[in-house]
Amino acid sequence: MYTASAVTQYSIAEEMKEGSVVANLATDLGIDVKTLSKRKMRLDIIANKKYLDVNKETGELYIVEKIDREYLCLAKTSCYLKMEAILENPLRIFNIELEILDMNDNAPQFRRDAIHLDISEATPIGERFSLSNAVDSDVGVNSVKAYYLSKSDHFNIEVQKGRDGSQFADLILKKALDREEQAVHNLILTAVDGGLPTHSGTASIIVRVLDTNDNAPMFDNDSYKIYVIENSPIGSLVVKLKATDLDEGTNSELIYSYSLYTSEKSQDTFSLNPSNGEITVKELINYEDFRIYDMEVIATDKGPNSLSGQCKLTILVTDMNDNHPEISIKSFQSPLNEDIAVDTVIAVVSVSDKDSGDNGIVDVHIPHQLPFTLRESSDNYYELVISEPLDREKIPEYDITFTVTDRGSPPLSDNETVTLELLDVNDNVPQFPQSFYTIPVIENNAPGALLSSLTAFDPDLHENQYLVYFIIEKEIVNTSMSMLFSINPENGNLYALKTFDYEIEKEFSFHIEARDSGIPPLSSNVTVHINIVDQNDNAPVIVSPWRAHGSVVEEKIPRSTEKGSVVSKVIALDKDSVQNSRITYQFLQVTDATLFSLDQYNGEIRTMRMFSYRDQRYQRMVVIAKDNGDPALSATVTIKLSTVETDVKAFSDLTEVPLEYDIFSDLNLYLVIGLGSVSFLLLITILVTCVLKCQSTKPSKAAPPSRNSVISERNSTIADSTLVSNDAYWYSLFLAETRKGKLVVRQPVPKAGSRYFVSSLPRSTGLTETSDSAASTLQYPK
Repeated sequence: MYTASAVTQYSIAEEMKEGSVVANLATDLGIDVKTLSKRKMRLDIIANKKYLDVNKETGELYIVEKIDREYLCLAKTSCYLKMEAILENPLRIFNIELEILDMNDNAPQFRRDAIHLDISEATPIGERFSLSNAVDSDVGVNSVKAYYLSKSDHFNIEVQKGRDGSQFADLILKKALDREEQAVHNLILTAVDGGLPTHSGTASIIVRVLDTNDNAPMFDNDSYKIYVIENSPIGSLVVKLKATDLDEGTNSELIYSYSLYTSEKSQDTFSLNPSNGEITVKELINYEDFRIYDMEVIATDKGPNSLSGQCKLTILVTDMNDNHPEISIKSFQSPLNEDIAVDTVIAVVSVSDKDSGDNGIVDVHIPHQLPFTLRESSDNYYELVISEPLDREKIPEYDITFTVTDRGSPPLSDNETVTLELLDVNDNVPQFPQSFYTIPVIENNAPGALLSSLTAFDPDLHENQYLVYFIIEKEIVNTSMSMLFSINPENGNLYALKTFDYEIEKEFSFHIEARDSGIPPLSSNVTVHINIVDQNDNAPVIVSPWRAHGSVVEEKIPRSTEKGSVVSKVIALDKDSVQNSRITYQFLQVTDATLFSLDQYNGEIRTMRMFSYRDQRYQRMVVIAKDNGDPALSATVTIKLSTVETDVKAFSDLTEVPLEYDIFSDLNLYLVIGLGSVSFLLLITILVTCVLKCQSTKPSKAAPPSRNSVISERNSTIADSTLVSNDAYWYSLFLAETRKGKLVVRQPVPKAGSRYFVSSLPRSTGLTETSDSAASTLQYPK
């Protein structure tokens, strides 16, 4: 059995902090604090949460968890939290009521943050529109007390009170709406409570003005001028017309159409899209056919009472460079002679272009490297004129390309090619590849042998290039060139008509002419130099020591001849030249090879040592003279030397081999007298020299013969020519040749370069003479 006491009441404000003391419950209930624990005092709260508790040590009632009045007592003006304090031993129950006082801890709130209103622009002034009210969880003065509307020219509010004391606001139209001027009005509605501090809440009012068909469509411009390029692709956009209707919805939806004033040609050429106002190309546009299109377009809305607007449209076709320029050859001359005069007109051309403006301006030109130029004669007419001399031999024909180009962008062009053929004129002389020909011909050639082909070239055509070859006559010692050479008049082959001998004829020089068959004929000539080339066709001829054909040369020398003395000299001559005439000497046989030496170049035979008593008295040697030709030719001579023990005369008598000839047959009398006088003086000089040498020797012992006192014995014949040298050094042989071919060998032979008098030089020796008054200079062949 328990005892319940009267209700104990307390009042606290909501939202007190945890741990806050509400009251000393033990004192208020008259309970000893010391017994609280023993009697197991507890607090039973009739609620979902345990907001309070009792401190058993002090008996204080304190806050365990913050208390939200709006949570406990939603929308109630008063709020109580009921509890029971329970004690045991004995059991007692105390009723406690805790009043939760409201605090202004909540701001007013609208049920919706945004309030949407649709109001027709035709709504009359003063019309009311209800707005949702604001709710504040607090009560009393802390609840909503007033409403405020943001500044607006068209709206204001009026606050109303409900039966429960709540407040709400109505929106009132104070100025007529115009959707086209302002389609949406954004307002702010503010609710304010009466607490301290004051709290407020806001909501957005979005007023959308509903349209009425009160505006006609309007184009951006009353008239349009559009340029379109010809040949624009079908379907390509020309222009997109745009009309504007300030209305909305169906009132602003437009339909585009042509008016009755638009021509059928325009409607056939251009297509109008009724829904979007696009005008596109319907068929091919040609500037040359039609250049301007005028049309009128109407825009009509879809409102109940449809309204419309119109504009004028002018489409100007712009010329496109779609026509190629054209060229026409009015006159052209071909073929022409290559010697046609400069500045001659050979062609006339005209140019044209169907386009206009720059697209229709045409320029014409030909390649710059051609010897022609274009000269404008009149509008769009040009003359082709020769600007440089023409030469068929360089360029026989010309492909002349006339190129016409307009000034469009991009430019178009065309061309026409004509061929100018040049006719040949005989304006080129025949030309030999060389201005001078040197032709070597080996002697002993066969008559009729081809020497060379002398071909000239003439760049002309046909008869102007047909050449005939001639030898220009030139007489040489009563012999004309045509007797020695011939030339084929058709191909220029040069032939020898005779066999040439280098030893007689060494060179020829003449001219060959090449003449064309043009009218008038032209010609040129070339110098031909024929060189006869020597062949080794002459064997060396031994002229010293001389001997009859097949005989042996016998000579005597003192046995006391000293070492190195010249005992004989072999001289051979060769009628050939250069290498073929170079002679070398060699021993073929010799009795004692240790006794004599032979100089291979000058033919001198010298003693290599002095004679001894063992040496044979007779020494036999065979000398070969060989030229340097290929193959080499040679001649030999056999020399028999006899050693003399006794004294001999200083000069042996000359043994003459008589020859049958007329001594004065071909000699000049003055020359004979002169040579005789010189010979006599020379003989006197030799005799005086010998006498003086004999006197200088001892009488008891004979002096050994000297080289100048030893005279070899030779078989000789008195010649009809006499040669006397005034040189101090004497060679061993003198040669002369008579006119009848008889050979006379006399002593001595002059040294090369000596001065002598001569009536006739021997041809076989190869010696040449140079006249100097009565004297000549002897020159050996090289």
